[in-house]
Amino acid sequence: MKTVQSADGTTIAFDQSGRGPALLLVGGAFEQRAMDSETSRLAVHPLLTQHFTVFHYDRRGRGDSTDTFPYAVEREIEDIDTLIAEAGGSAFVFGISSGAALALEAAVSSDKTIKKLALYEPPYNSDEAARMAWRNYRKQLQHVLAEGRRGDAVELFMTLLGMPPEMLEGMHQHPLWPMWEAVAPTLAYDAAALGEDASLPLEKAARITIPTLVLDGGASEFSFMHATAVTLARAIPKGQHQTLEHQTHEVDVEALAPILVEFFNADQ
Repeated sequence: MKTVQSADGTTIAFDQSGRGPALLLVGGAFEQRAMDSETSRLAVHPLLTQHFTVFHYDRRGRGDSTDTFPYAVEREIEDIDTLIAEAGGSAFVFGISSGAALALEAAVSSDKTIKKLALYEPPYNSDEAARMAWRNYRKQLQHVLAEGRRGDAVELFMTLLGMPPEMLEGMHQHPLWPMWEAVAPTLAYDAAALGEDASLPLEKAARITIPTLVLDGGASEFSFMHATAVTLARAIPKGQHQTLEHQTHEVDVEALAPILVEFFNADQ
């Protein structure tokens, strides 16, 4: 484990592996270095470490990273900027799920240091009912976190994802529940990265000047993801879209890694 100090003094913990151009992985909700997740598996995937120096970090408030209040998305962008500076001043960036939304925000602000951007299923949804549900989720999340009800915050997030109420109690027995509950306050950070109503940020996307690949899974549990990926890719001047057949939101890194290597290594 290595650490860097972000602009506001927050300690950001990260692992570094492989050799070659820097590749920074930005995890989604709950993800952290100690958790078996897509970013953790990508971080040690032989194909990636053969081509890139991979940086896998704990977002602030998770794992071995510290936190500083008050929170703002700009502070997480500074964390990414600090890690890229540590990597030599430029990097490829990959973000997944809500981490893809944070990576997009970073690219809007810092695309001179981000060479290329890849996003897997950023969960934007401009449907009116979805926007209303998102605003309601953010309001409830703020309430339960203010009262210190971390378990309720996790349940609220899982309900948003469509988990039936009768399954929620059983999730408390899941081996990862203590880890999820410990970082529940950072669900608000993911929510902030996605914006007030989680609608597609097309104006911001149009300001991204670097080559960007937007990916979705052909078997995603969330039907809106494909339309979101297509629309987002079209809004980015150098955007492109690809669907990974047979993949769900929890993408198999064996299917994802070759796509990332091809995209980041291509001359563009």
